[in-house]
Amino acid sequence: MSSSAARPLVGWYVHHHGAGHRTRFSAVRPHLDADVVVFSSLAAPTDLPPDTTWVELERDDAPTTGADGVVRHPADASPTAGGLLHWAPVGHPGHTARLGRIAATIAGAAAGGRPVDAMVVDVSVEVTLFVRLLGVEVVVVSQPGDRTDQPHRLAYDAASRVIAPWPAGTHDSSALDRVADTVRWVGGISRQDGRRASAPGHVTVPGSVLFVGGAGGSDHDDLSASVARAARATPGTTWSALGLDTWVDDPWGAMAAAEVVVTWAGQNTVADLAALGARAVVVPQSRPFDEQLTTARALDRAGLAVVASSWPADDEWPAVIERARALRPDWSAWQVEGAAARAAAVVAEVAGRGTHAVGPARATVAVHDDLAGAFS
Repeated sequence: MSSSAARPLVGWYVHHHGAGHRTRFSAVRPHLDADVVVFSSLAAPTDLPPDTTWVELERDDAPTTGADGVVRHPADASPTAGGLLHWAPVGHPGHTARLGRIAATIAGAAAGGRPVDAMVVDVSVEVTLFVRLLGVEVVVVSQPGDRTDQPHRLAYDAASRVIAPWPAGTHDSSALDRVADTVRWVGGISRQDGRRASAPGHVTVPGSVLFVGGAGGSDHDDLSASVARAARATPGTTWSALGLDTWVDDPWGAMAAAEVVVTWAGQNTVADLAALGARAVVVPQSRPFDEQLTTARALDRAGLAVVASSWPADDEWPAVIERARALRPDWSAWQVEGAAARAAAVVAEVAGRGTHAVGPARATVAVHDDLAGAFS
């Protein structure tokens, strides 16, 4: 990583579940005028931006074999510390090693010897608390859902700023109300912000339906068969799918060509729908703290998508697709335009006042706390 004395060094923790946390980092990173060191159990992307170092961490969720030959799972090693934490298994070498690696880098013993000025955590209660105990200010990326449990409250209290990547007023914010002074609602963060479905080469195909899966898993044992049955149940449509047997790094072209997109309620996917202005059927999947269910309810209230509480029965699909075709959603209410830059400005604000920063980072956009839009 090349370094600049005029810019701070920002640490960034990327959770390994699914692809959404890494995708969000990729959306925000181009707007952040700082050197960045990323910590994650995921492998580094092939298109790592300039002035960015990726530190691959040991996993802390794999079973271990002790000297006695007994295989032990970290879930049986008091990982919650009696409900104070979410995941800190006792005696797990991967857990100890990953925190040691983070500490060494933050202290300046790695990454060229520069101490970290601020840390973005997306997401981990344990990393948030650990970094704050090391004396570094933390920017926590929040998730939708019921986050009123004790570990989440502790992490939000410890954070210097909390980024909520959705518009103000869309979700139940009871978990964030108690730290309202530090919360910044930036809108839905999409790497597709600025792209236009009306650009040359983007032609919507009448009758086309695209299913877009995700890397975080689904509630269906045989999703391919479910999609195939839905296609057979809707004469006059042509279905295709991404995220089943086929994975593409950039689904924009396929999504832009589809008349209707069928997908889950993950944050990045919803933000991409908003950037596209898509007509969509959204089926929330089971996630911790009802994350996707909370997002789907917000979309339903705003009339932005057809929301099905579970995968529709075969004979329900014709009516579901017709409802989606009839939508005229005003996706501007999701506040995707400029959201990644607003998130970067929050990080720059905190990093620029770090004890090791030589000069302030350039925050080129204002942060908006009043992005209520149609939800107020």
